Amino acid sequence: MGTGTTRHGGKADRQADSGPAAAGRAKLGPAFANLFTANIASSLGDGIARTAIPLLAVQVTLDPLLISGISALAMLPWLFFAIPAGILIDRIDRRAALALANGVRTILAVALFVITSTGNLTIWWLYIIIFIYGMFETVYDGAIRAVAPSILAKAQLPRANSLIEAGEQVIQNFVSGPITSLLFAVSVLIPLGANAAVYALAVILAILLPKIASGRQFAAAHAARHGESAVWYKQFVDGYRFIVSNKQLKTLWFLSTFSGMCTSIATASLVLYLVDRLQLPEALFGVYMLTGAAGGIGASMIASRMKARWGTGLSVAIGNLVASIGIVAVGAFPNLWAVGIAWVFISAGITVWNILIMSLRQSIIPGRLLGRVHGTWRTLLWGSMPVGSIIGGLIGRIDLVLPFIIGGGLSALAGIIWFQFLMTLPNPEDVDNGDDAAIAGAADAGAAEAGVTGAGPTDPVVEK
Repeated sequence: MGTGTTRHGGKADRQADSGPAAAGRAKLGPAFANLFTANIASSLGDGIARTAIPLLAVQVTLDPLLISGISALAMLPWLFFAIPAGILIDRIDRRAALALANGVRTILAVALFVITSTGNLTIWWLYIIIFIYGMFETVYDGAIRAVAPSILAKAQLPRANSLIEAGEQVIQNFVSGPITSLLFAVSVLIPLGANAAVYALAVILAILLPKIASGRQFAAAHAARHGESAVWYKQFVDGYRFIVSNKQLKTLWFLSTFSGMCTSIATASLVLYLVDRLQLPEALFGVYMLTGAAGGIGASMIASRMKARWGTGLSVAIGNLVASIGIVAVGAFPNLWAVGIAWVFISAGITVWNILIMSLRQSIIPGRLLGRVHGTWRTLLWGSMPVGSIIGGLIGRIDLVLPFIIGGGLSALAGIIWFQFLMTLPNPEDVDNGDDAAIAGAADAGAAEAGVTGAGPTDPVVEK
């Protein structure tokens, strides 16, 4: 099982440096434009659902425990279905995986529209819908992250992921939330109907992606060299095995998980800290949190430039420390202006980390394993966040400032200890995950079996 190797320079390598650089600056092409548009449509659907469902919940119950179940059931599928979803993504056409995920969510949106319009909505219906929605979100999230490496050069991944991140931030924070709230006040059914429509559009756009987006070329190349892949139930540990076999990925996995838990510790009582301690009016909470969205969008616009100037390693090391120190500042300076400024930097640092680490992972992981490794990664990372939230809530009972000081401080300490490690991380274009050699080898083997010895793919074909 390949683990990804880094290309190092000799003269020939230095002469070829212009290749990846040129690829990074090249247009991302119509296939990415299609993928980007499909993700915008899907993100709009996600934003509508995440705004509308809690608003629907408070129309059917005022029990805080029942309403909290919405958030719990939205995250629970990641613990149980992220790895099975990864196996599915690696075994079928990834365009079909995208279409399946958004197709099911279209049906769920229509079902919610019908149940609400007929007056039969209950909290239990919302529980069922949000849980199934979460199940197929694991499929969509894994598939959208696996498609980009199939249609783009490695050097283009940071720019592509930056655009995807910026699009998601704008749509989910500045478009879907405010518009859904306004339409909800006019008629509950308007945003619910729009939700079904945008998910259906995302299905169509996924189907229209080119064949190369399927990812099947990676599985076919592996099968040609190593035989048929294992049956599905033997693939549950493939992602884990690959991660722990690669020292860089293994360290990043645990560091990301620890940092994510620290962030959850800090932010568990954020709304209470802002509203109760800092006296932020409840009506302005959503507007105030747009400071974080602004920081994330700004960072997504400069992340690829940071990588080009400083390299992936230094960029993520700085981003991690900026976010961690910003979290400490939220607790150290209990003032709405100071916290708002800190929140901009926190979101910016996290966004730079997410974009560049995702791009690096996409370049290290062989194409045939992208779904399984992504699912395994998210299972531990996102599964640990509720634990961090509980710890943060318990610490917050002592003093609402402490979660930020402790969570941010621990994250900053980890960032300092592993700063040198992060500095060694390569750029995506400098990593060889074996895909190119596998596909070329499979093509050569196929040509040999077919008895093609004289003609190459660029030789003219004479029709008779």
